[in-house]
Amino acid sequence: MDKTTGNVYVQADQQETGIIREVPSSVWGRILRKIELKSEIEAGRRSNPDLDPVPPEGRHWHAQHYALFWISDNVSVSGFRTASSIMDVGLSWRMSLLCVALANLLAGMVVTLNGFVGADYHIPFSIQSRASFGYYLSYLMILMRCIVGIFWYGIQTYTGAECVQTMLYAIWPSFRNVPNTLPSSANINTQLMTAYVIYFVTMLPFHYVGIHKVKWLFLLKTVSTFAVGFGLMGWTINTVGVNNTSLFNQGNKVHGSGFTWVFLNSFYSNLGGFTTLMVNAPDYSRYAYRRRSTYATLFAVPFTATLVTFMGVVVAAGSNVMYGEILWDPLQVLDKWTSKGGRAAAFFCALSFYFSQLGLNIAANSLASANDMNAIWPKYINLRRGQFIAAFLGAWVLTPWNIMTSAPAFLNFMSGYSIWLGPLCGVLVADYFIVHRRKYDVNELYKFGGIYNYHWGCNWRAFAAFTIAWVPLLPGFIPTVTSGITASTGVTHLYDLGFFYGFGAAILCYSVICHFFPARETYVDAVYPDDNLDNTTSIEFVASEEVHGEKLQAN
Repeated sequence: MDKTTGNVYVQADQQETGIIREVPSSVWGRILRKIELKSEIEAGRRSNPDLDPVPPEGRHWHAQHYALFWISDNVSVSGFRTASSIMDVGLSWRMSLLCVALANLLAGMVVTLNGFVGADYHIPFSIQSRASFGYYLSYLMILMRCIVGIFWYGIQTYTGAECVQTMLYAIWPSFRNVPNTLPSSANINTQLMTAYVIYFVTMLPFHYVGIHKVKWLFLLKTVSTFAVGFGLMGWTINTVGVNNTSLFNQGNKVHGSGFTWVFLNSFYSNLGGFTTLMVNAPDYSRYAYRRRSTYATLFAVPFTATLVTFMGVVVAAGSNVMYGEILWDPLQVLDKWTSKGGRAAAFFCALSFYFSQLGLNIAANSLASANDMNAIWPKYINLRRGQFIAAFLGAWVLTPWNIMTSAPAFLNFMSGYSIWLGPLCGVLVADYFIVHRRKYDVNELYKFGGIYNYHWGCNWRAFAAFTIAWVPLLPGFIPTVTSGITASTGVTHLYDLGFFYGFGAAILCYSVICHFFPARETYVDAVYPDDNLDNTTSIEFVASEEVHGEKLQAN
C-alpha cells in the first residue's frame, strides 16, 4: 500500500519488515535509504548486530588469544623505539626499562579493570559509556575516542609504509634510485608514496574480514616479530658486543628532584599512549569466553613491552659501533643490509614488521574507531563499514606524511590527549565498580529514553567529575602545543602527574558526587544479555516513537 503525504511517500513491505516507513522523495533521502543496514530496517531499533551484545557463539576468545593480542600490540617498530625518547631526556637504559615496565604494568591493570564490563555484559565501550554519562552525553565521549583512533590509524599507516619501503629496497635495490616526481611541499617522496599505497591497499581486506576472524594474524605477527627481535639482538651482540658501548655506559644525566620529575614525565608519556586502549577495553573483552580469559592482559602487556624495549636498546647500541650513529629504528638498520644475503634477511625482517603494523592498526585504531562510529550512526555504519571509513579518513584525509614532517605541535597535542581520556576512563571505572557495583540492566542501555537517559540524556554527575579531572591539567598542556607560552614549575609538575591526577580525581569526584546525589532509578539488579536468549533477538528493544528523526508505525 502506498499513500502520499506531501513530498514524502510512505511505503510498507509488511512481509519483510512489518514496519511502515516514510521514504523521502529527494535524491539524497533515497541514497540514505539505500545504504541503510538491513538489520536496522527489520528491527526498527537504534542498534545493529555489531552494536548488540556478542552472542554466545561469538565469544571464542580465550586467555591465549588475549595474550597474543596484547603481545602483538607491543612487538612492533614503535616498541623498538620506546627507549629513545626516555634516554634523550637524561635517563639511563636501566631506568628507561624500569619506566616502561611500570607504565605498562599500570596500563595492563587499568585495561583489565575497564574490560570487566565487556567480559560480563559483552558490550562495547560506546554502550558502556551510556551507563555513566547518559544517552546523549556519551556521544561526546565516543566522538573524542573516535577522533584519536582515526589519527593514530594514519600515523601507524605511515610506519607500515616504511616497512613496505624496506621490503622494496630489499627486493629491488634499484628502487632506491627511483626519481622523485613529487614537489618538496608534498613532504613525501615517490618511493615512500608508492610503499604507502601498497600498504594501504593490502590492509583493506583485513578490515573486510573482521577482527574475530583474524586471530591467526596476531599469532603470526607475535611469533615472527619476536623471532626477528631476538635475531636482531643476537646478531648485534655476536657482531660487536654491547657491554662497552657508550649507550650502555650512559648513566642518568639528571639527579635529585630533577631525576624524579623527568622519570614521572617519561612514565606519563608511556602511559599516555595506552589511554585510548584503556577507554575502549570492552571493545575487545566483549569477545571473552569467560571473564578470567582477559586476565592474561595483566602479564602480557608489561612483560612484552619491557622485553621489546630492551631489544631496541641493544640494537641501537650496536648500530652506534657498526655505523657510527645510534639507530633506534630497526628499519634503518635493515636498510644498511645491502649484500645479497643481507637483502634477503632484510626482506623477511621487514615483512614481519609489516604484519606487526597490520595487527597494531587493526587492534588499537580501526576497530575502536569503527565501534565508535557504529554507536553514533548504527543505522548506516557497522564494524566493517566503520573500519573502511576510519582507514580512508586516517590514511588520506589527515595526510600523516604532513603531520610527521611538519606538524610537531599537532603530534604533541595528540600525545597529550590523555588529559581527557584519563578522566574519561576514571569515570567509567568508578561507575561500574563503585557506583553501580557491577550491576547494569543491559536492556536499558539500548533503550532511547530508558533509565540511563538521566535528564535530557546527560548525567551531570559524570560531566562534573570529568571536568574537575581535566581542567587543572590544561595550563600544563597548553605550553606543549603552543610556542612562546611557558608554565610555572608547579603547573608543569601537575601535568607530569597528569594520568594519576586525571584518572584518580575522576574516580574520587564521581564516587563522592553519586554518593550524595544518587540517580536511584539506575540502581537495579543486573540483567545480562543471556537472560534474553529465549527471545528472537539478543535483546528486547522498545523503539521510541521517533528514531533518528524517522517516524515508525508498527504494523
